[in-house]
Amino acid sequence: MSAGFLNEDFLLSTDTARQLYHGYAKAMPIIDYHCHLDPKEIYEDQPFANLTAAWLYGDHYKWRLMRANGIPEQRITGDASDYDKFLAWAVTVPKTIGNPLYSWTHLELRRFFGVDLPLNGQNAPEIWEQVNAKLALPEYTRRALIVNSGVKLVCTTDDPADTLEYHRKLAEEETRFKVLPTFRPDKALNIDAAGFAEWISRLETATGRKAASFAELVKLLQDRVLFFHEHGCRLSDHALDVLKYEAADRETVEAIYAKRLSGKALTDDEVTKYRTELLIELIAMYERQGWTMQLHLHAYRNNNTPMFRKLGPDTGYDGINDLPITVSLSRLLDRAESGSGLPKTIFYSLNPGDYPALLALMGCYQKDIPGKMQLGSGWWYNDTRDGMRRQLTLLADNGLLSRFVGMLTDSRSFLSYTRHEYFRRVLCEWIGELAQRGEAPDDLGLLGAMTEAIAYKNAAKYFGFGL
Repeated sequence: MSAGFLNEDFLLSTDTARQLYHGYAKAMPIIDYHCHLDPKEIYEDQPFANLTAAWLYGDHYKWRLMRANGIPEQRITGDASDYDKFLAWAVTVPKTIGNPLYSWTHLELRRFFGVDLPLNGQNAPEIWEQVNAKLALPEYTRRALIVNSGVKLVCTTDDPADTLEYHRKLAEEETRFKVLPTFRPDKALNIDAAGFAEWISRLETATGRKAASFAELVKLLQDRVLFFHEHGCRLSDHALDVLKYEAADRETVEAIYAKRLSGKALTDDEVTKYRTELLIELIAMYERQGWTMQLHLHAYRNNNTPMFRKLGPDTGYDGINDLPITVSLSRLLDRAESGSGLPKTIFYSLNPGDYPALLALMGCYQKDIPGKMQLGSGWWYNDTRDGMRRQLTLLADNGLLSRFVGMLTDSRSFLSYTRHEYFRRVLCEWIGELAQRGEAPDDLGLLGAMTEAIAYKNAAKYFGFGL
């Protein structure tokens, strides 16, 4: 292995960057305020069966690269053995140089398992045995991995009909870190989805009351917001792959809701009106509770129909949406601000071309709370060195980088916390370059405080977790 590969100063190209990372960023705890970990898995705290189970299950980042390398689907998501799937990834890894997964893969091997070898097809059997032996130890259960990564708090992503049983159990038993729910009402908003009526039945079961009208649905969702709040929830999250705004009066929305519950199909215009009005209701709920609203914008889902039919969603066939966003989003925000008022809000767009418009629009609604409106961390296809730097640059150009709430994993993997290290190195590199160019004073006290704030302290204060 090259002496320079992943050395202690990798990505840190200036003296200031190195001092910022090692003296300030590195020791900061982690708040993972948005992820897709399963609270049941965290609570049950079982060891992983093997490295494939810990590393490859559900990881469509890796699956896409394996497909690009010509690996048969049988050895990616099919019925091949876990060992064969691991070997398929191992022979792909050397081809990923230049992709952040090359760094992430080896950071995870090093930080969690002490493996310094560059993974390839030749040494894969050795690494498989070495890592699997460690995964069988108590220090490598789900909770242990969270603790050993320096994580103080995890926010999972949860449906309004969820009982939050495992969050409650974790709150009673786990003292080393917190696991809090996040309110994700996508199934309430997606009235055109095939399972909408079935989901309404689930919500009714969870609340013990009927949602026979739109007004009743709103009341049940308000009850669930209060229920989530009692269990520590301080964030909502929305996947708004297509954002359209069209206002409607209550009578119209009631008719749309009744039409859908009767089993009839809705027009696109009816779907838009329903979603607009329910979003306005939800935004008011979040503002009343002092929550932060997260909006994930502009994914373009399930592009490969044959593979969607075979594997379902979230398997590596989503792309980036390039529809216009400003007019509809502006109308939604303006109406909310004119009514209930806007809650703290984080915008993530999968399309980095949206960043300038989002930043300009955000500035129209900054108010009272430092960094109230946030441009979220580079998401998904933007979760790269270049993508992170672009997000940091545009945020600094158009707002207050010093108020940024920083990195999150948005992951289903318990091994993904090294992404925080990667982000912090990129952040320190970026700030160090400012000082090197004379755009910021080479004042470690000033820049170090800014680094610590972005790495941890801003998030600890902004979300109101009581840390």
